[in-house]
Amino acid sequence: MERRRFLLVSGLAGSSSLLGLVWGCAPLPARAPATSRAPAAGGMPAGAAAPLEVGAWLALEPGGRVLVQVHKSEMGQGVLTALPMLVAEELDVPFARVEARLAPGALRFRDARGNQTTGYSSSVSSSWLPFRTLGAAARAMLLQAAALRWAVPVARLRTERGEVVDDGDASSPQGAGRSIAAGVATPRRLPYAALLEDARRLPVPDAPPLKAAGRFELIGSRVPRVDTPSKVDGSACFGIDVRLPSMKTAVVARCPHLGGRARGHDPAPALRVPGVERVVPIGSGIAVVARDFWSASRGRDALVVDWDPGPAAGRDSPAHERELVARLGLPGRDARREGDPAALAAAAGGRWVRADYHTPFLAHAAMEPLAATASVGAGRCDLWLGTQAPSRAQDWAAKVTGLAREQVFVHTLPLGGAFGRRGEWDFAVEAVELALACGVPVKVVWSRADDMRHDFYRPATANRLAARLDDTGALRLLTHRVAAPSIARRRSPEALERGHDFLMTQGSADHPYSIEHQLVDYHEVDLGVPVGFWRSVGHSHNGFALECFVDEIAEAAGADPFEWRRARLDGDPRLRAVLELAARESGWGGALPRGSGRGIACMESYGTRVALVAEVRVAEGEVAVRRITCAVDCGQVVHPGIVEQQMESGIVFGLSAALHGEVTFADGAVRQSNFHDYPVLRLPEMPRIDVHRIASDAAPGGCGEPSTPVVAPAVCNAIHAATGQRIRRLPIRLATRPA
Repeated sequence: MERRRFLLVSGLAGSSSLLGLVWGCAPLPARAPATSRAPAAGGMPAGAAAPLEVGAWLALEPGGRVLVQVHKSEMGQGVLTALPMLVAEELDVPFARVEARLAPGALRFRDARGNQTTGYSSSVSSSWLPFRTLGAAARAMLLQAAALRWAVPVARLRTERGEVVDDGDASSPQGAGRSIAAGVATPRRLPYAALLEDARRLPVPDAPPLKAAGRFELIGSRVPRVDTPSKVDGSACFGIDVRLPSMKTAVVARCPHLGGRARGHDPAPALRVPGVERVVPIGSGIAVVARDFWSASRGRDALVVDWDPGPAAGRDSPAHERELVARLGLPGRDARREGDPAALAAAAGGRWVRADYHTPFLAHAAMEPLAATASVGAGRCDLWLGTQAPSRAQDWAAKVTGLAREQVFVHTLPLGGAFGRRGEWDFAVEAVELALACGVPVKVVWSRADDMRHDFYRPATANRLAARLDDTGALRLLTHRVAAPSIARRRSPEALERGHDFLMTQGSADHPYSIEHQLVDYHEVDLGVPVGFWRSVGHSHNGFALECFVDEIAEAAGADPFEWRRARLDGDPRLRAVLELAARESGWGGALPRGSGRGIACMESYGTRVALVAEVRVAEGEVAVRRITCAVDCGQVVHPGIVEQQMESGIVFGLSAALHGEVTFADGAVRQSNFHDYPVLRLPEMPRIDVHRIASDAAPGGCGEPSTPVVAPAVCNAIHAATGQRIRRLPIRLATRPA
């Protein structure tokens, strides 16, 4: 019995009503999508009325239920609540009638570019108009159906809580659409369910009218999240929970040296372990297939493999840093060039401020390790997993099996953490390869150590920044040189044909400060380490370097860090307002005890403006972050509670990385393996977080990532205020003596 199930059983054994939840996921129907509230509905009985379907995402059922298929992945950011809220708002139905389901990975759910993915903090911003339009289109069809039935103009009808209402003709004493009871005129009403058959015969309107923001009733409210109950009672089915008839479980032995491979292996010791059934070489390594995870894991421990360490042998973290720093002295590719930076750099006089900043490789370290289950049969492949990219899983499964994409059925499940890692497809490919080889369903499970040592890491970076101030202290020139591996080189090489890897300079090349002369350039360095998207991507490391260096510039100019930033944000009044709010709510400028300090940082990313003020206490060489004040303008808010949760989540994620996060290498292998040597933020380290929102009617921005990149600079700037030490390298390590 798995540990989690043992704890559930021992705690709930006295409650027979919960036994069905204790034993995890039942075998999933081959075509059933995952659900957030209730099991997927079965097939429609013969003779039952058909639902009104609007696109692939929305169905109004005769019983009154509104089914919304959510094509974005639910990884904690609340899409199973926020996106159905958009539909329900425009459709005018009580939210309690809405059932949200995770849409399967399928061609009908792909966007115009052929993708069904979740990332860039874009779930709400990209769905804001499409999902509202779905609800508005269905509402328009129901109004038209009622108008035809009652033979009245559509303009005099309205909708209210799942009904079409006819208030009558105001010019008539009685009103043509009213009945008279006891001398009182009563509007006539029809529930949506009574109009579905008529509405199905009507065309779906292309551009139905949308509500004005002033008429919103649901958008902006704090309805309970629909995914919370299943997570609390244990009924939510994650990738690691899937069970199918005849299913086997596999773990994979992968070369510990990045880029290495197996020269040969001896399967006999593994096959002698009870429960182990097969040893199968696959693309990523040698798989041990067994009746259960424990047997497979013990079999892998016994497996004898001769590893060829490959080209990474001998490379370690100090060598990586030397390569990065060396490239800063060579020409890079321009990401931003304004004014005449070369002339300003060569000019006499003035004062220079210079600093190098360094950030490490980081793992994603999601709480749920990777897992995927595949079944390959005659003419079809089924895949169950939590993924940020169902379309990529479908494409790769088709490639491995030789099937058409339409023959691959991806059953998407909620994600126990992602942060960019589950946008990859390696774990899905392993499951498909093994199901194809074994002829039975196979679940591949990664241990925490597997995940830590075979990640697609956030790139390590070296940053060289310089600023030239004139004799009055005014900033004339800013340069930022970034040396790092390229994410786009593997993920989207076509972007490099148009220029540099913008993912590696975002947060610096697009900073909002008014500076006449500036240069940001990128120096690509291949360190032999696989890199990928990590929460807030380039903003995470560039935000640290730039926002810390801004404090250094302000100090050199004799200016308050808050006032210096505020004076240079004329081009972005929304960010300036956020900065002012954070400073005001944090008590910026107020007295603090000795050894304490406040630091400030701000940034725009993914359409959202965030400013943070961190308050720290430094004692005996240890940093305690006591309070973080967060101000945010994310445009129109769909669910205030989810926005606040995401701001807090991003702050915790960024603070964990700032204080602890570091992946290091020895002989081409990752040294970390679990939370004992890759620690994450613990409860005693958690600061008080206050989130303040600025009301806005702008289009929604993203909320999953924008608070992450401003945490490290705010904390490091606070440490300087408390001790005089400049932190130019992450994770934070204080010098034994103040600078």
